[in-house]
Amino acid sequence: MEGTKQKECKPHRSIIYACFGCLSNTGATAGLGSIEAVKELGLDRVAGGCLPALPLGVHPAVEKAKTAKKIITVDGCPFECSKKTVEAAGFKPTKSFMLVRDIGMKKTPLDKGDMMDYISSEDVEETKRMLVKAVLEE
Repeated sequence: MEGTKQKECKPHRSIIYACFGCLSNTGATAGLGSIEAVKELGLDRVAGGCLPALPLGVHPAVEKAKTAKKIITVDGCPFECSKKTVEAAGFKPTKSFMLVRDIGMKKTPLDKGDMMDYISSEDVEETKRMLVKAVLEE
């Protein structure tokens, strides 16, 4: 809203940038796994970053990335859109995951029926575990 002053946000120690490419099971899993990691660890340890805001130069998002000790990217497929977007904005990920490679997912387009029919709870859990471990590593 015009004229409304935004509240200052405190920096986060770690930020996870995830591909939410919900045209496939891998992108949806990357997004869901990142949300689960943030829920488990809490916002005092990690936040989910606004991926498109970085290359657009959105000031609060860029400042949060600058102050984070760790930037973690998670992509579903070999396109690695989150990693490449973070790098294009001038940041170097501390750790990058790609689910096809790292947990052996097979990319499947979401084209009919219920989206969750394409998503494996085991893959979401494994994605969450990888991200939690990366955040907690010293």
